[in-house]
This record gives sequence, structure tokens and C-alpha cells, in this order.
Amino acid sequence: MPAYHSNFLGPEQVVGNMAILPFRTNFRGPAPPYLSSDQDIIDETLYYFKANVFFRTYEIKSESDRLLIYITLYITECLKKLQRCSNKNQAQNEMYTLAISRFDIPGDAGFPLNSVYSKPEKAAEVDFLRSYLTQLRQEVGLRVCEKVFGNSGKPSKWWLCFAKRKFMDKALSGPGQ
Repeated sequence: MPAYHSNFLGPEQVVGNMAILPFRTNFRGPAPPYLSSDQDIIDETLYYFKANVFFRTYEIKSESDRLLIYITLYITECLKKLQRCSNKNQAQNEMYTLAISRFDIPGDAGFPLNSVYSKPEKAAEVDFLRSYLTQLRQEVGLRVCEKVFGNSGKPSKWWLCFAKRKFMDKALSGPGQ
């Protein structure tokens, strides 16, 4: 069975070779405004996460798939942090801290998938990509927190059981982090 791919084809903007797609958010940043009520790239990634995380290889069919891969890897990082949280408030604080902490982007030496992503060409593109990914990480962290803790305030074992899985045998953080 093949992995699930992004339905967002033909992005308007690409930095390096990663699609810059709009998404619903209340966080400030450079993401294009999302004008539809349909699911955005974050919803799509959360929907496909549990199925896609089992794949060791992933065929990239579009620039949108590169963004889907990044979000999938970031969701795994979020779940690792959420394992240590006992309530939703603590979890939201952890997600915000994780989102704004320093992270590698495509082209940096510590980025795990430099073979799949190309480095942004200009310094302005590097700054744009870093701020776009920061905004994306903030929104993903908030939505993952909602999925894991829901209305009950207790962590869902059906989400946290995926914290140890490695999509494509990769992780955004280094070993031991």
C-alpha cells in the first residue's frame, strides 16, 4: 500500500523546493492567508499521520509533499514532548517553547533531510522560510495538543503511542534530544 500524498498541488510560492502553503492560524507570520473553510495542509497531515508514520520510504510527487514530510516529522517531535505532560496547559506551554526554539532548516548542517530539500538561494529566502516554519510549528503544536488532550484534559494513549515511531527513519531533533 502506498503512502498518502498531499492533495495540495501546484503551490503558488516555493522556497528552495518546499511549498509555501496557506493555513488557518492566529499566530503572526508570513504564511499566506487561508481563505477556505476546507481542511488545510496541517489538517491533512494530522489526518494522514497515523498511516504515513509507518513508512520507511516516501516518494515525493510535489513540493507540497515536502511540506507534508516536514509537518509529519514535527508532529513526532511534538508527541515526544507531550509524553512528559500531565495536563493540557502544561502541554500548550511545551508546544510553544518547542515551536520558537532554535531549529535547523533545509540547507543547515543539522537538518536531517538535506538530500530531499534544497537550500534557499538568498538570505531573504532563508529568513522567510525560518519565520514561515516558526509560524507553522506554532500552529501544528496547538493542533496536536488539541488532538492529544481533547476536551477531557487527559492525554490520549492512541496518539502518544506514535511518539516512538520514526517516519522515514528520520527525526528533526538530534539523538538524545
